[in-house]
Parts: sequence; C-alpha cells; structure tokens
Amino acid sequence: MRVDLVQGTPFGVAYPLVQSAPSGPSIGALVAGIASILVSLFVTCLGVTGAQDGWGPAAGGAFTALSVFLGLGAIGLGLFGMRQIRLAGRGISGKGMAITGLVLGSVGAGFALLSLLIAFLLAA
Repeated sequence: MRVDLVQGTPFGVAYPLVQSAPSGPSIGALVAGIASILVSLFVTCLGVTGAQDGWGPAAGGAFTALSVFLGLGAIGLGLFGMRQIRLAGRGISGKGMAITGLVLGSVGAGFALLSLLIAFLLAA
C-alpha cells in the first residue's frame, strides 16, 4: 500500500494495491479450446471404431463440425482477450490463458479434421 502525506495536515492519502482481474474472453478461449480437443478425440474414437461398418465417417462428421466451431470460437475469443489485455494495461491479466486457448482451438480443429479424413480413408 502506498501512502502520500497531505502537506500541512497530519493526514495522508492511502492507495491500496488492487490485483488485476482475469480477462473473461481469455477464460472462455481456454474452456473452448479444451472442449475442442476433447471433442476431436471423440471424433477419432467414433470415426475409427465405425469405419469398418460404414457409420464412422457420418457420426464423426457431426462431431467434427462441433469441434471446428469450438476451435474457431477459441481462436476468436483468444484474439479478443489478447487485444483486451493489451489495451487495458495492468488492470486485466490472462494473456497465458488467451494464448493457450488459441493453440488448443487450432490443434483441436485440425485434429478433428485429420481424424475425419482418416475415418473416410478407413471406410473406403
């Protein structure tokens, strides 16, 4: 805590330390990125398991769309969160969460598309 004395009086002005708050979009990017990774793993399980019977690519395709939407949401929220943190200065934290959300969203969407491609190749 910083205290500045007021000249001519026995009083002072106290400035308490305020901790920075985490950015909401950064938290959202992290959550959406994690969800994108989990759904892409589910796409892999469905696609590979059902590829021989023919239903794997169809079931995996539905969840691939969900994983890609979650990944794009994580990328958008991560970019918005990093911009918010940069413009706010010291009042908002969470740059690491924003970057992690960006990376996880990108990897999750890419892995889901790759898993769907593998499911189609195994079914053919």
